[in-house]
Amino acid sequence: MGRNTRKRRSSMANKAIAASAALALGGGGLIWANFYASAHESNNNGWSQNQTKAAAAQVATISCPDVGQKLTNVPQSARQGVATELANLDKQITEAYARLASTRQAQAGDSGFVQNAIVGPLKEKRAATIDRIRLDVQRVGGQFNTSLSQLAACTTQNAQTNAGEAGGQQQNGGQQQNGGQQQGGQQQNGGQQQGGQQNGGQQNGGQQNGGQQQGNGGQGGNGPVAADFVDITKVQGNAQLGVGQNGLPANGNSGSKGSFTTKCGTNGNDNHNTDNVIVAPGVANGAHHLHDYVGNQSNDAFASDQELAAAQTSCQNQGDKSSYFWPVLRVQDGTQDFDQNNDGGGKEGNVGKILQPAQAQIKFVGNKKGNVVAMPTALRIITGDAKAFVNGNANANVNWSCTGFENKVQLETQYPICPQGSQVVRTTNFQSCWDGQNIDSANHRTHVAFAQADGSCANGFKAIPQLQVRLVYNVPAPKLQNGTVVNPYAVDTFPENLHKPITDHNDFINFFSTNTMNQMVNCINTGKKCQ
Repeated sequence: MGRNTRKRRSSMANKAIAASAALALGGGGLIWANFYASAHESNNNGWSQNQTKAAAAQVATISCPDVGQKLTNVPQSARQGVATELANLDKQITEAYARLASTRQAQAGDSGFVQNAIVGPLKEKRAATIDRIRLDVQRVGGQFNTSLSQLAACTTQNAQTNAGEAGGQQQNGGQQQNGGQQQGGQQQNGGQQQGGQQNGGQQNGGQQNGGQQQGNGGQGGNGPVAADFVDITKVQGNAQLGVGQNGLPANGNSGSKGSFTTKCGTNGNDNHNTDNVIVAPGVANGAHHLHDYVGNQSNDAFASDQELAAAQTSCQNQGDKSSYFWPVLRVQDGTQDFDQNNDGGGKEGNVGKILQPAQAQIKFVGNKKGNVVAMPTALRIITGDAKAFVNGNANANVNWSCTGFENKVQLETQYPICPQGSQVVRTTNFQSCWDGQNIDSANHRTHVAFAQADGSCANGFKAIPQLQVRLVYNVPAPKLQNGTVVNPYAVDTFPENLHKPITDHNDFINFFSTNTMNQMVNCINTGKKCQ
C-alpha cells in the first residue's frame, strides 16, 4: 500500500513564520511571491523587512494556462501518462517560483532577468512537456488538439498588484474575470484594495503580534484577508444555494423522496495526506493541500481500485467502503501543526491548527423528477473547484453558513463570522446525473452533471443518488480590526488561490457493496429514511 500520512497533531503554539511564499497550481495558474517579516527579524535569506518589501514590489507573478482542463478526450490507456506529465508541469512552475524567490538581487539589477532566466526557460520546458502529452495521446490512437501547444507560454505581472487582486487580473490565456472584481468579495479600485487597505503592494500592519500575522496576508502570507470574512448576522437572507445552478438539492416533494445516511466519523484518527488519487494518480502531493479522509482508510495517490475495495472503513456500515475527502479547515492563530515543514502544508502556505469537524453528516437523497439508479462501483465525483479563484467560478460549488442561519444565508465568496453559540457549516450537494457509462472522464467532470432545476437530467444522463455532505466546526470567531483579520480560519488551498472560500471542494469515490448500494436505491425510491 502506498504512502498515507497519519500523524498526531502538535499542540505546541509557535511564532508565525517570518517569510512564506506561494508555490504552484496543478497544471497552471498564478504563483505569488509574498514575503512578510517582523521589523526586528530577518527572513530566511537574511533580508530585512524593508529589503523584502522592496524586492516584493519588483517580483512578478507567473501565470500559466491550465492545460489539464483542456484535455477532455484523453483515451483511458493514456491517462496515467498524461497525469504524470501534468504533474511535471506543476513541478516546473514550482521550480520557476523557487528561482524567482532566490534571485531577488539579480532581478533588481537586471530588468530582463525574470523573462530571460525564468519565464523563457519555463516556456521551453512546458512546450516539451505538452509535446510528450501529445505523444502519449497519439500513441494509443487518440486525437490531440495541436492548439494546446500554444499554452506553453506563461506571463508575468508586477507584484505591486497585491495578491488579493488575483480575481481581477488577466489569467489563463488572457480572459479577464468579473470585470476587475475580486472573487474574494471586495472590489479593486486603481490598485487600491478596499477593506484590506493595501496600496501599491504595501501591506498595512505587517508586523507580527504574539505569533499572529497582523497584516492582510494571513499567517502564511497568502491569505485570507479581512474582506474574505463577513458577520453573518449582517448579511441579508438569500435563497440561493450554490454558485449558479451548481449544487442545488436534487430532491423535493415528488419523485424519489427517500434518503440513506451513512455514519463514517469525523476523521478522529487524523487520516490525512496531500494526494488526490482522482486527478493525480501515482503523484505524491498532487493536491498541494491537505485532505481529511473519512470512510475508506487506504486512499492515497498510489491506491488501486482493488486496494480501495479491500480497505478498512471508518463507516459504521461495513458495506460502505467509499472514500469521502475534502480540504482541511485551519485556524491561523500562530499554531504550527504537524505538517508545518511539509509539502502541501506549511511549505506551501497552508499553516495553522487543523480543525476536526464536530460533525460530518453524509447523506444520499433522491431526485424530484423520478427514481434513481445505482451508482457504478469506483465512480469518481469531484464537486467544486480548488482553483476557482484563478480559474473563475464556472465549476465552483460553495455553501458557507452558520448553524441557525442555514435556511437564511448561504455564502460563496466570504467566510462567515458566526455569533456566539453558532458553528461554522460547510455544505456540499454533489452532481446527481451520470452518463450511464463511465466512472471517470479525462477532466474528471464530464461523466457527471448537476440535475436541472426541475430535477431532470439532460443529454440522456441518468439520475443517481445525490451525495450531500454537511460539515460542522467549532471555530473561534475571527476579529476584524482596522482592516485586518485576527485569528482567521480558512480551507487549505493551492497557494496561489489565497485561501479564498470560493475554492472549497469535495471528492467522492463509490465503493459501496452491491447489496448496500441496492438497499440505498430501494430506500430512496420507496420514500424511506434509512441508515
